[in-house]
Amino acid sequence: MALYLLYETSSGYSLFLANGLDEIGQNTEAVRNSVSDLNRFGKVAQLTAFLPFESALDALNQCNSVSEGIMTDELRNFLELNLPKVKGGKKVKFSLGVAEPKIGSHIFEVTKIPCQSNEFVHELLRGVRLHFERFIKDLKSGDLEKAQLGLGHSYSRAKVKFNVNRVDNMVIQAIFLLDTLDKDVNSFAMRVREWYSWHFPELAKIVNDNYLYAKLAKFIDDKSKLSEDKLPELTDILGDEDKAKEVVEAAKASMGQDLSPIDLINVQQFAQRVMDLSEYRKKLHEYLVTKMNDIAPNLASLIGEIVGARLISHAGSLTNLAKCPSSTLQILGAEKALFRALKTRGNTPKYGLIFHSSFIGRASARNKGRMARYLANKCSIASRIDCFSESGTTVFGEKLREQVEERLDFYDKGVAPRKNIDVMKAAIGSAENKDNTAMETEEAPAVTPAKKSKKKKSKSDTAENGEAEDTEDKPAVNGVAAEDAKSEKKKKKEKRKLEQEPAVEKSNGTNRVDADEQGGTAKKKKTKSKDQDRKELQDASDMKKKRKKSKGEE
Repeated sequence: MALYLLYETSSGYSLFLANGLDEIGQNTEAVRNSVSDLNRFGKVAQLTAFLPFESALDALNQCNSVSEGIMTDELRNFLELNLPKVKGGKKVKFSLGVAEPKIGSHIFEVTKIPCQSNEFVHELLRGVRLHFERFIKDLKSGDLEKAQLGLGHSYSRAKVKFNVNRVDNMVIQAIFLLDTLDKDVNSFAMRVREWYSWHFPELAKIVNDNYLYAKLAKFIDDKSKLSEDKLPELTDILGDEDKAKEVVEAAKASMGQDLSPIDLINVQQFAQRVMDLSEYRKKLHEYLVTKMNDIAPNLASLIGEIVGARLISHAGSLTNLAKCPSSTLQILGAEKALFRALKTRGNTPKYGLIFHSSFIGRASARNKGRMARYLANKCSIASRIDCFSESGTTVFGEKLREQVEERLDFYDKGVAPRKNIDVMKAAIGSAENKDNTAMETEEAPAVTPAKKSKKKKSKSDTAENGEAEDTEDKPAVNGVAAEDAKSEKKKKKEKRKLEQEPAVEKSNGTNRVDADEQGGTAKKKKTKSKDQDRKELQDASDMKKKRKKSKGEE
């Protein structure tokens, strides 16, 4: 059986025919030995056809389709032209060797060409890759490397398909930077306290906040120059007048040593750096909150922006977090404790990064594990909704948060929570309502002119009716005229009622007389019919008696 090899390069598709397979016996070791030597391998593999790509864009499209296991039209035409034809019902006397079994199965489905992908074929393709430049005559030595480099760059760029507003890498970097900033700001603030305490040791006991301490160290500079004239500025910094007075009094009776002007300048510069870092930390926190609301709004509304960002960064991406089961998400961040427990056969950890959530802190010690399990379940649902939903809404996260609150009440007070199906149905309904309202707000300006035209039509219709129209138009002009028109209408109605009443009474009287006459005739008819019935019954009974007597005499 003949074996053809399909080799995909950055410059085009190539087809090789493998000869002498019966002599080799499909032995991979023999192929390995013959691969390094071109004279021996040239006898095994021979180039039969080569299809170059038209452009770099065509090469990128072909590379994408091959990597996804899809056969393009160009590849199909190339194979059908250069391979023997496959006739239906007859046994095929050749096979096609491919590097990936996925594309081989697709080729077989479409063209019915039998494909194989095994270790023997891979060794042959390795030899083709090694000596490919020698098989094609017009190909120069550096051309193939340039084509591979360009295609590699374009393929990697095209493979990174993302939405600019939903890049979770930014969240991962921001949360890492936030953690390092917290450590650095704390260590630098302690260094400012220690350094400035040589000059003004009493200030450290009065002011506990690091940012305010750095601000005061920069403002006070030399304690001997601090006087009551600077009280308003001190109160602006501290926000408390009593503390400002305490600082001024402590500066007067301070036990610290004097510093030279150069030392004070250095302290001031370092305090300014600490202030800048802490301000940047605040801005970074705001940036992280907005980014989390764009990328994972439901997870952020359920568990908080910081904890959600830590979970995403620990998992590697939002997609990886969505793929994690809730049991993995529950102990995410406690891997050391888990493997230690597995080694020592101790108790496994109940929670990892999820512990920083407020829900587990609010739960009692007995219910912390249950609460962590339930919260991990809801977090996995929220992460999957955020990852795979097209429109970002916080409806599902808010509903899941309500469920966690209800579960806390159930553990503490015994109040039965709602079912998950009912909550999800309500969430879907509210999400659809939000979408509908958004659509209505967009379409509202186009609808208003139609309403105005309807009003105009109604006015024109009323103008055709005579006096009734005049009375209806007056209320829009003047309120007094409207009241007069209403009173006139009422008077007309009352007159009509008074005129109708005697006519109705007359008709009622005639109707009553007719009814009495009809009732009397009906009564007479009824009595007559009764008498006739009685007579007929008596006659029938007399006839029966006569017949009986005649029978007895006989």
